[in-house]
Amino acid sequence: MSGKLLKEAFVSNLNGTSLTEISLGLSVPPLCVVGRGLLLIFHHLQHGEPTWSWQYRLLLDFVLLVVPIILSCTLLSNVLFCVPLFFLAVYAITLCAFYIKRNNYVGVSIQEIIRVFLQTEPENDFVPSITIFRVAINILTAVSILAVDFPLFPRRYAKTESYGTGVMDFGVGCYVFANALVSPEARRHCGMLQKKGSPLTKQIVSVWPLLLLGIGRFLSVKAVDYHEHVSEYGVHWNFFFTLAVVRVGASVLLTIIPLHRSWIVAVVLAVLYQITLETTTLKMFILHGTDGKGTREGILNANREGLLSVFGYVAIYMAGMQVGLYVLKKRTVVKDWVKAIFFLLVASFTLFTMFNMLQEYIEHASRRIANLPFVVWVVAQCLFFLSTILFADLVLVFAKLLVNGSTVPCSWNCPKSLYRNKKIDDLDSSSKRKDIKRRTFCLLDAISRNQLLFFLLANVMTGLVNMLLDTIHTNNSLALSVLILYMFCNCIVMYVLHVQNIALKCW
Repeated sequence: MSGKLLKEAFVSNLNGTSLTEISLGLSVPPLCVVGRGLLLIFHHLQHGEPTWSWQYRLLLDFVLLVVPIILSCTLLSNVLFCVPLFFLAVYAITLCAFYIKRNNYVGVSIQEIIRVFLQTEPENDFVPSITIFRVAINILTAVSILAVDFPLFPRRYAKTESYGTGVMDFGVGCYVFANALVSPEARRHCGMLQKKGSPLTKQIVSVWPLLLLGIGRFLSVKAVDYHEHVSEYGVHWNFFFTLAVVRVGASVLLTIIPLHRSWIVAVVLAVLYQITLETTTLKMFILHGTDGKGTREGILNANREGLLSVFGYVAIYMAGMQVGLYVLKKRTVVKDWVKAIFFLLVASFTLFTMFNMLQEYIEHASRRIANLPFVVWVVAQCLFFLSTILFADLVLVFAKLLVNGSTVPCSWNCPKSLYRNKKIDDLDSSSKRKDIKRRTFCLLDAISRNQLLFFLLANVMTGLVNMLLDTIHTNNSLALSVLILYMFCNCIVMYVLHVQNIALKCW
């Protein structure tokens, strides 16, 4: 068997993993964000505001935010349940230390601190948790698309063949959901964008880079005879085409349905699509082609997964826009965000319950078909992931209240309060003015600034590594080293662009 066929077989006929393991893995990014934040706050408590160079900050962010994610889905995958427990134990001890050594709210009872915390008004006009959510998905995706070609990456995390819940299956749906959170329609409705021109026209114009990238990927894959899993999207179709069609399709639907009713569109579309799958031969066509033997003759047969799964992805996108409207809604105090997190968790658990019922009485989730169970699972998992990130940011807000003047990049800032130490506050104000530019040097902000470029670069680097290395016969030590070097190269490109204040966006 040729190397190409071996690699295709290596990522084929897989069945996924459990929802519990996926949720444990998704807890790692928010825990990493908390860890990075607590370390910066601790440094501020001991030595004042850090004056590190951007190179040092890049290395620190990479070690704290990216390396744990790489390790969690490779070397630590078999003891994954221990990772969150370890992080939580360390953070609990750290917060207790902050409370004892605090330079703010000195002499104030914990009950009073919590009361003031719940009435704290975050200063930022944006929701940093959405940025973290989108960047975390990009990092997880970048790690997975290369790691899946190494034996070090558990096969249960890879994309499933027809049915199942794999980590990479969720990644595909979550990427669509993450784009919907900050869709132009959602941001415009929340007053974050000016109303210029028709939203539909702007979306049609804005997807040309995705179409161009889709064509470029197709031509390059065929030109170098690169291995590909045809049952993912088809012979000619790929994820870039899906993203383009989903964005335009959602905009078309919004010309008929009000944005604040997008959740209804998501439900109706997903249910009607599932009914069609159950009452016609559409499901058998997607899985086995017109002849029942998996034929790829003709454009429709060749790309049946990519073309027809669009219905499910549009449903996910519409649901994501509804969640975007809810999360981007103006909230004044922390107490309002606590209520929002509670609502998201309740919605998530409700959808998980519905998902289990669908799997019991209808069919299992299928990324290949993007059926109703898949849509419900992706939205439920995204709501849970988003709520954990929001909670992580509130933990940092609480820690910053205890340590006067401390700051954390890509996180809510704390306003002044009557309990602040005025002498320390004056010193910190001077430090803030000197270091305001330095504190914007953050890997999360850097990747957020050029997310599509990061995704594209990761795909190109993945192809290069596969052409230079026999990945499926690589030992674990070399595989881990390659993964770390690969991610560092991706991150340093984004970081340098960020430091130079460059955003490569031409649409």
